[in-house]
Amino acid sequence: MSSLRGVLLLGLSVVSVSLAAVQPGFNYGSDKVRGVNLGGWLVIEPWITPSLFDNTGDSRIIDEYTFGKYQDHAKAYRTLKTHWDSWITEADFRKIAAAGLNHVRLPIGYWAFDVSGGEPFVQGQLPYLDKAVSWARKYGIKVIIDLHGAPGSQNGFDNSGQKTSNPSWYRSQSNVDRTNAIIKRIANTYKDRSNVVTAIAALNEPFGPLGDQMLSVLKQYWYDSYSNIRYPYSNSKKQSNTYLMISDAFRGLDYWRGFMRPPNYEGVIMDIHKYQIFSTAEVQRSKSEHIAVACAEGASLASFSPSNLFAVVGEWAPAATDCAKYLNGRGVGSRYDGTFPGSTRVGSCTGLTGKASTFSAEYKTFLRQYWEAQTRAYERGIGWIQWTWKAEIADEWSYQAGLANGWIPQNPTSRAYPNICG
Repeated sequence: MSSLRGVLLLGLSVVSVSLAAVQPGFNYGSDKVRGVNLGGWLVIEPWITPSLFDNTGDSRIIDEYTFGKYQDHAKAYRTLKTHWDSWITEADFRKIAAAGLNHVRLPIGYWAFDVSGGEPFVQGQLPYLDKAVSWARKYGIKVIIDLHGAPGSQNGFDNSGQKTSNPSWYRSQSNVDRTNAIIKRIANTYKDRSNVVTAIAALNEPFGPLGDQMLSVLKQYWYDSYSNIRYPYSNSKKQSNTYLMISDAFRGLDYWRGFMRPPNYEGVIMDIHKYQIFSTAEVQRSKSEHIAVACAEGASLASFSPSNLFAVVGEWAPAATDCAKYLNGRGVGSRYDGTFPGSTRVGSCTGLTGKASTFSAEYKTFLRQYWEAQTRAYERGIGWIQWTWKAEIADEWSYQAGLANGWIPQNPTSRAYPNICG
């Protein structure tokens, strides 16, 4: 593993370089980030597109790794190509821009670049990444390229590409080296297009609670990513205008106070994700409690950003339950209705997930209130990026469905409940 000496040497080298002002493609810290994630497109997830998994007829297929492992490769490729061609198109970028949004966060997995470890993933995603950047340029949208999965898995979640109880990214220098090489490749590809690709999120949701070794490796990886993204040119002193986005790794903002602060580090954004659904205690909250917790997040964001890093809430949703089919994994139930192992039933999921046509007027009102509370609070940082633009049968998560059914305003600054947070 990389040594502390490496960290210190990098820190000294950064200090010694005369830092020119970063000229980002978006005025982070001045203009608010208002965006949406393009989830389920170039990284497939069972809950976003359950049909892709159900249509295999194979219960062993629970993530993108097994999607390639347990199917004929050519068949899996045909299925994914059809999905890549249709799930997100230029029309979606046009609609996102028309909705007043200024960012998309675009998840992509390491396997789009590298399967040298013999992984069974299907490749072919990269042309669609290029299309997305072109469409974003056309409609004036900024892109954050998000490395959503790393070799060995950084968290064990199915959305890392491989669901596992033994995530090993941080325990293998080869895994880390492969990941660094991918970040170098992304940074080099887009270094002169920072007017569109404004930031690279170097790793989605690394699981900090795995312990000190994980956090030590992760911090060095953030330093390495800073060099790879901010200094991609052969002239080692020439900076790019591309921002590095790092994750709080489920440790909270306070853990990262003082980390990679300016002026020694420039062009770094902290990404935090806020959901109130992945524990029994959270799904037991009343509607008013969900709203109050969301509103309270604003204070920590407001106190962190001025003297540390810009902080953006890069994932969140109006959903207040884990009722969406396969949200906790293919074949796994929900805490809310007591079908998740070891959970205590709160109530029925009927009318809380699925298509908006099944939602009551009261529930839609709550979705609007909760959406407004969160966006209000998160704009006390530098802004927000909702998860996700669309989903097959989980409209409570879908920005597109929210626009169509009234719980998300056509202008994201419009407020039906301007005093929702007091």
